[in-house]
Amino acid sequence: MGINWRVLGFTLLGATATASLGGCATLGAHGSSSTAAEQKGTEERAHAEWIEALDRDALAAALGDAGDPGARVGVTARQAQNDIDQPIDFTAALPGDPDARPDDLWERIRHGFALPELDNRRIREQRQIFTGREAFFNALAQRAEPYLYHIVEEIEQRDMPTELVALAIVESAFRPFAYSHGQAAGIWQFIPSTGQAFGLEMTYWYDGRRDWVAATTAALDYLESLAEMFDGDWLLAMAAYNAGQGTVRAAQRRAANAGQETDYWSLRLPAETMAYVPRILALRDILERPQTYRVSLPTIPNEPHIRIVDVGRQIDLGLAAELADLSMETLYTLNPGYNRWATAPDGPHRLVLPKENAERFEEALAEKDPDDFVEWRRHEVSSGETLSHIARQYNVSVDLVRQINDLNGDMLRAGDHLYVPTSSRPEGEYALSAANRLQRLQQRNRTGQRREHVVQSGETFWGIARRYNVGVRELAAWNGMAPGDTLRPQQTLVVWVSGASGSGGLVQASSGAGGNQPNERLQAVTYTVRSGDSLARIAQRFNVSVRDIKRWNNVSAERYLQPGERLQLKVDVTRQSSNI
Repeated sequence: MGINWRVLGFTLLGATATASLGGCATLGAHGSSSTAAEQKGTEERAHAEWIEALDRDALAAALGDAGDPGARVGVTARQAQNDIDQPIDFTAALPGDPDARPDDLWERIRHGFALPELDNRRIREQRQIFTGREAFFNALAQRAEPYLYHIVEEIEQRDMPTELVALAIVESAFRPFAYSHGQAAGIWQFIPSTGQAFGLEMTYWYDGRRDWVAATTAALDYLESLAEMFDGDWLLAMAAYNAGQGTVRAAQRRAANAGQETDYWSLRLPAETMAYVPRILALRDILERPQTYRVSLPTIPNEPHIRIVDVGRQIDLGLAAELADLSMETLYTLNPGYNRWATAPDGPHRLVLPKENAERFEEALAEKDPDDFVEWRRHEVSSGETLSHIARQYNVSVDLVRQINDLNGDMLRAGDHLYVPTSSRPEGEYALSAANRLQRLQQRNRTGQRREHVVQSGETFWGIARRYNVGVRELAAWNGMAPGDTLRPQQTLVVWVSGASGSGGLVQASSGAGGNQPNERLQAVTYTVRSGDSLARIAQRFNVSVRDIKRWNNVSAERYLQPGERLQLKVDVTRQSSNI
């Protein structure tokens, strides 16, 4: 049966990894299996839904902060605790012949579960967070459907446990544009360094962390290496995926030195990782026996929904959408790794397309001259123009202009001619390019009054947040960034402030704008201790003294700092570097 793309348009997208599903309306379930004739007719009707489903209003409603999947379902700790001791039924058997190919993809996933069933307080707490959360699982199924068959195929080909589907749910809830405050992006939430280590490119044109095909390969490569590192212990491997293998190894050494066991359940790890593996196992239990947990999973047909087509060279995504008879929104949703209006000049050049549109696309593409896949302009350099001016004019990178025109430096002369690729449509029509996603995110209505702040050289998130009396994470999230991202001079940030925080309009920072008073420079900071931290290292990082840290937190010099421990600091924001 075809995907309900009209519903999917409302649920698939998220600009950051901090959005809430708790307030979403319950979405319609997918249909069940049908006869061959009915299925053919349904697929034909579904084609029109592909074309019209992801309308701009639905996309605007869908773009939002997307948080930790457990936190977004709106369950209080008290509500969760009330049900923790309810008995759990572990007797339900998988229906049907285990050797038969299931019609439902969820059933296929259940057949691949390989981790032991466990029942302890930490898992029960996580189960209760998701118990009865029908809206969450309906939305999750709608978002996951285009990607899930391919992901399960990849997992099974490697003979890995299909519980890794639950890991992806915990990481992003299958939001292709998810971006966390820790700079992690995409369905599998790779940070830049780990993504690069596993072959994911990040350029002006393309971010492999959001390319769900490439990122799935990288994530499974990473998890395989972690499982091998921890002698096949998947719980430790998953903990290391979250916290890093160094953190888990260090916790094992501490446990061994204390004469304790070194399995996952015996380790003292950062708080997030202590909940991470139990959450994966809790979701596995719910996916295996949804009715036990008052959930009805929408059926996902166990069949491919997409095809991957290699175009072989750079192509304008507007042209690709036209040839495939798709909306631009749908094309970007299936190909979220492309940042701009075209595929990357040096690749990859593959496009993920609905299976019912792929053949049409290939036939139309074969009739096009490959030189017309991207439009070109011959630009005559005017007096005073620079490469950066020209690159901005045509929405391309300076490096690309240099590469295409075989330039070794930035020297240009008036009258020179440069060849520049250019988009075939107005910029606004590339609905989910990085620039348009940011614009929609910044234009969302939020609580308070909207300000615009133009970044000046040397400014940091710390200083700007302090000036407007807002949180650093909130400021970054409003602008589709993480606190560790680099700010550029003249970059415009949106700030939402309370009514008492000043007048409206465009605000530009100045060197004397009230930032030099001693009481305004000091900011209370909660710092989470990382593996390898010491009091001296933390003091150096924040330009404070070890003596002050000990006094603020009543700690002695002899006590060993534990990863995940929180320290209270008072820092001078004018003395902090931008990379804290």
